[in-house]
Amino acid sequence: EFHKHGAPKEILYYSKPHVGTDNLSKMVASIRSEIRKLGGEVRFSNKLVNVKTDNGEICGAVVESDSGEYVIETNNIVLAIGHSARDTFLMLQNRNIAMEQKSFSVGARIEHSQEMINKSQYGKAYKKLPAADYKMAVHLESGRGVYTFCMCPGGRVVASASEDGGVVTNGMSYFARDGKNANSALLVNVTPSDFKTDDPLAGMYFQREIEQRAFEVGGKNYNAPCQRVGDFLGTESNSEYTVEPTYKPNVTWVNLDEVFPKFITDSMREGIVLMDNKLHGFADNGAVITGPETRSSSPVRIIRDKKTMQSNIKGLYPCGEGAGYAGGIMSAAVDGIKTAEMVVINNGRGKNEQ
Repeated sequence: EFHKHGAPKEILYYSKPHVGTDNLSKMVASIRSEIRKLGGEVRFSNKLVNVKTDNGEICGAVVESDSGEYVIETNNIVLAIGHSARDTFLMLQNRNIAMEQKSFSVGARIEHSQEMINKSQYGKAYKKLPAADYKMAVHLESGRGVYTFCMCPGGRVVASASEDGGVVTNGMSYFARDGKNANSALLVNVTPSDFKTDDPLAGMYFQREIEQRAFEVGGKNYNAPCQRVGDFLGTESNSEYTVEPTYKPNVTWVNLDEVFPKFITDSMREGIVLMDNKLHGFADNGAVITGPETRSSSPVRIIRDKKTMQSNIKGLYPCGEGAGYAGGIMSAAVDGIKTAEMVVINNGRGKNEQ
């Protein structure tokens, strides 16, 4: 499907396919065009603000638009909302939709010289080979896990905040992967035991607190807090590969202990040193850490029946990463397919009619 909508042919056979953000934006427009040709509608600047029920079953979606609220009469709502739809989580909680806390991860983006990563991964042949990537995980004596995620060779650290007064980072690569820096999320696992409350949305509030603190420490202008690895670890800051942060609009040089809880920064420090044993140069003094990255996965799971895939309200289908049932693009896509099939089956049509 991706190739049909403009992705490079090589993704059909590469074991680790790479699309590129520059290609992806065009692909999304192409997919949207096909949805419309098939009779679907895409309504921009429209927001789900409530669900209507009758005897415990969905009977409508209340939607807010620029011209006011209106109701879509329907017996089925698929909540493919992504994991940043915090207003929707709050609305669902107010409607007594069953939800629970789940584990997720918090950390920052770590940027190295792509040349250094290439040398470390390839050796002498590094100039003849494409931009190298990596994937690492370590387990600490504390029981925490620290791992790299969404590594972007030759990429950029990008702004991803979805609320006023908060700073969030993410990473991306263009298809060419020809930027000077490599970046990856450096994440520490967070569990419900860290929240000390039974509120299903405790993880969301934990994320928000870090994001708002980053906004304050960064100067209240959406600069991202940033620190050199050498300063973060308390080692010398001299390096052959002094990295310039790629985050826009800009970064503010800070002590990251002002942004994160102590268990996060302690775990990140220990993780960086251990990972340097696997990838020489990972703890390079000239690398930079830009944070925070808080949206690795959903902090909440909207509970659904294993057989029918519906929530405690019939006709309401929690789906994908935001609902807590996926951990990335592919698993979210697969969950979407499964959910679509169950909508068909639950409405009285068999697989032959799908």
